[in-house]
Amino acid sequence: MSTSPSVRSQPYLVVGLGNPGRAYELTPHNLGFLALDRLAERHGIRVSRKECMAAVGAGRVDGIPVLLVKPQTYMNLSGTSVRALVEKHGLAAQDLIVVYDDLDLPWKAIRIRGKGSAGGHHGMESVIREVGTQDFSRVRLGIAGYRVGKGAEFVLAPFGRGQRKELDELLDLAAHAVASIISEGVEKSMTKFNRRAPGQTSEEE
Repeated sequence: MSTSPSVRSQPYLVVGLGNPGRAYELTPHNLGFLALDRLAERHGIRVSRKECMAAVGAGRVDGIPVLLVKPQTYMNLSGTSVRALVEKHGLAAQDLIVVYDDLDLPWKAIRIRGKGSAGGHHGMESVIREVGTQDFSRVRLGIAGYRVGKGAEFVLAPFGRGQRKELDELLDLAAHAVASIISEGVEKSMTKFNRRAPGQTSEEE
């Protein structure tokens, strides 16, 4: 699926999906941004350089070069920024890792995949369309796991008090999951982090 992490010379492009602006900061749809911020904090990377309609930070995760990216295009146009960065840095789909919220997964659940569809997530639809393939790694962060009445309103509403108390744990786990993909590869990371939610008999796709 990807080059062995230990022999990489080109960086991983790690993209957290979200919406810029204080109004969206602590909403489910910004989990990608928040997880990227936690990863950056843990590895001493400053995500502040303006490049290709994104906030970008260059550094290393477990000794491996990375570019951490927060597109500033708003969610539904995220792919425009991602494609520009992939082309500018001469990267391929296997160098891309995207982190984002997922309505279909229970709150605090994490799913790592090496490829797959957007599953109705407009930000991922944009990335897949612009990059031209579904074959790149992603980390899905659960925000519901049940049918919500109005999805657009749900994902943009502020986290509740209970969720805010649990948010720190989720972001830590998400940062570890991304670091695992970078240092150990997607297959090993899937084994470590893809867990069934309580009460489920099978793992959702």
